[in-house]
Amino acid sequence: MADANAQDRATEIQRVTGAEPVVHEDLTVKWFLLSSVAYFFIVGIIAIIIAAKFVWPELLSTVAMFTYGRMRPLHVNGMLFGWLLACDMGLIFYLVPRLCGVKIWSEKLGLATAALWNVIVLGAVVSLLMGWTSGLEYAELPLPLDVLVVVAWIMFGVNIFMTIATRRYQQMYVSIWYIMGTILWTAFVYLTGNFATLFATGVNQANLNWMYVHNAVGLIFTPAGLALAYYFIPRSSNLPLHSHKLSMIGFWSLAFVYVWTGAHHMLHGPISQWLQTIAIAFSVMLIIPVWAVVFNLFSTIKGHWHEMGENVPLKFLMSGVVFYLLTCFQGPMHSLRAVNAIVSKTDWIPGHAHMAVLGAFSFFAIAGTYYILPRIFRTPLHSQPLAQWSYWFFMSGGLGFFVTLWLGGFWQGWQWNNPAIPFIDTVIALGPVWLVRFFSGILMFAGIVCFAYNVLATALGEKKALEA
Repeated sequence: MADANAQDRATEIQRVTGAEPVVHEDLTVKWFLLSSVAYFFIVGIIAIIIAAKFVWPELLSTVAMFTYGRMRPLHVNGMLFGWLLACDMGLIFYLVPRLCGVKIWSEKLGLATAALWNVIVLGAVVSLLMGWTSGLEYAELPLPLDVLVVVAWIMFGVNIFMTIATRRYQQMYVSIWYIMGTILWTAFVYLTGNFATLFATGVNQANLNWMYVHNAVGLIFTPAGLALAYYFIPRSSNLPLHSHKLSMIGFWSLAFVYVWTGAHHMLHGPISQWLQTIAIAFSVMLIIPVWAVVFNLFSTIKGHWHEMGENVPLKFLMSGVVFYLLTCFQGPMHSLRAVNAIVSKTDWIPGHAHMAVLGAFSFFAIAGTYYILPRIFRTPLHSQPLAQWSYWFFMSGGLGFFVTLWLGGFWQGWQWNNPAIPFIDTVIALGPVWLVRFFSGILMFAGIVCFAYNVLATALGEKKALEA
């Protein structure tokens, strides 16, 4: 229905303006989506191995490249940049031309960007498994790969901004604002975390690094994810956005607030008290953009929640909004000094981070992929039941993972704060938590398998449809 209405509007615009209909090739979209889903599957295997190492520490311990110190950076970078950011870029290449009423500015530049991005990801796999790393959180890639990331991002940014500059529709929908913010903020955040840190030492370097780590989520994946949510929720539900004004309040408050929050990861550390207080204050202020977004998106489908039953993209999208709300309630709360003294550096933090990257933003990316697959390959989705299964595997595994690590992390923090408990006893006590983490990871990987197979089968189904 949504596509029919969109086609009717496009036909009406063509009749009034006399403009030629826009035919989207979507080759860049296909390259980014298919490669990102492949990395999602591969890095999912690595995630299972890492989770198993918590339960069985001797697993593959004699093979250097399979040790925790090498696999963990590969898992983090693979999920963030091989899967999620690459998928977001593919979806951005899909929605920006459609929101602008024009073709992508340069399909050739888009394909070159996709090729370079795959070179970067494959280079990261080799370098990190070989132990070539900068040793900084989320910024482990060697300098040559960092330079290539900058080049690829410039190519991506030029293509998107030129498409927006040549747009047919003058009014810019909120998703375009978030996409432009993503491009600019990513450039600032990535340069800080991967280059500025090279010219700092000690506490200053740590402060820059945590500014990068926290804003990698807040100013890279958050605006990209919200751009997708604002586009695909109205499209999937065939309902208008509740409030464009509220969406802009959320955008500008996010732009103002988020950049100052990174230092809350260093509370009770050797940084200035005033800097800690500023980080806490701005962390609490995050409630403003979060509630603006969540209220807007919930109000958009008010009275239509029943549509989530059979609508898989909408089911992923609205579940992602709930996880986004929970994530951004946790963040301000554990930035408070009293709470931070318990949960900081515990398993609570991985639980929180995974709910943001997997539960919120990956759910948005998966939903967008399911939505556009039949449209870019011009063939029905291979299996709706398999899509439903992928949702329930992700949801059940994710909840088991998140909740177990929150509870286990809080318990872990209480033990650490008791000097009468030897540290090794706190490690042994977490054994059951890590076992649940492992089996929850198996469920999430089952979701990845269902999703990846569905995507591949749908892509191959394009040939069958053409032959028929």
